[in-house]
Amino acid sequence: MLSADVRFEGFTATDWIRVLSLFRPRRASGEGRDPDRPRGGVVAVQTRGKLRKLLHTEVGRLRLEDAQKDWPLTGAELAKRHHASWGAVIESGTLERIMERFGARARRGDDLTTQAISLWSITQDELLSGHIDLWPHRLRGVPVPTAGMIHGSLDAVCPVGRTMVLGLFEGGELWTSIALRRALDGFNLILGPDEVRGDMGLLAGDWRRDYRHLSRAIESRSGQLAFGCYAETGTFRKLEVDPSPGAWARAVAVRDVILSPLPAGMAIPLGIDAGRAAFLAMRRVVERMDTAGVVGSSLEKLLDRAAQAASGEGEGDVAAVLGFHPLELLRKLLSREH
Repeated sequence: MLSADVRFEGFTATDWIRVLSLFRPRRASGEGRDPDRPRGGVVAVQTRGKLRKLLHTEVGRLRLEDAQKDWPLTGAELAKRHHASWGAVIESGTLERIMERFGARARRGDDLTTQAISLWSITQDELLSGHIDLWPHRLRGVPVPTAGMIHGSLDAVCPVGRTMVLGLFEGGELWTSIALRRALDGFNLILGPDEVRGDMGLLAGDWRRDYRHLSRAIESRSGQLAFGCYAETGTFRKLEVDPSPGAWARAVAVRDVILSPLPAGMAIPLGIDAGRAAFLAMRRVVERMDTAGVVGSSLEKLLDRAAQAASGEGEGDVAAVLGFHPLELLRKLLSREH
């Protein structure tokens, strides 16, 4: 998904660390850091039922004798025994077989997406064959999409030449943001907040208004936006791991999350009907015209009421193309609950 000449601009060390922290596994309950929670992972290598190697990702090699007397153990049992957050039992030779099959499939010119899907597919084959026992089973039941499906979904969300952005605010200031501009051969620009903070001008301290300054600043540097997601940092973190149905739709309805613009392909996976998606698009047009905010607040209330009453059906959504719900996949990957 990245072009050969991708540019990475506008990130301080703090900005980039903040972006990465958004995708760190955590509890859906939102509880603070638990010093006693399981950490790291345990990997065991066996040959025809006999334990050969035992490694903890945080403390290094473990004594074989302690586990050999109770062997065989599953990945879940292994993780529980060593107080780890995940566990894997691998049959000897499996990793070599995966790399050999991956090398045989790889072709000159394969992009990162094609290579990742190929490796994912091969690894799933080994999991289904019982050569790898991995716990927790976060990706169980998730079908492997083809490269064409991935590119088709990207076309629906962010066409070539357009940009998509995530902007998060905290305490009335821009906390961090990341914008990705798409070219024919993948994303060729990854733009951070340090490049646009100076272009945003004087902020009002209300992120529901200030997000417009961010979107305009990004558009001036990377071109027209195809998809924008804006929220307060705490809200976004909670939604990432929220298991309740319709959590994202509720957040959008009460403007805890602002999606602007919102492509039709993302409306259905987010749980937003076509009628509301149309009104969100209308709001963006009004905001562009009403830069002084003269009619914004009154029209905003009208649009909200109308959007709540509107309903419709959409086609070509990302979830239908991929065969799985992208937000549910994100929750499974980030939630610490198994």
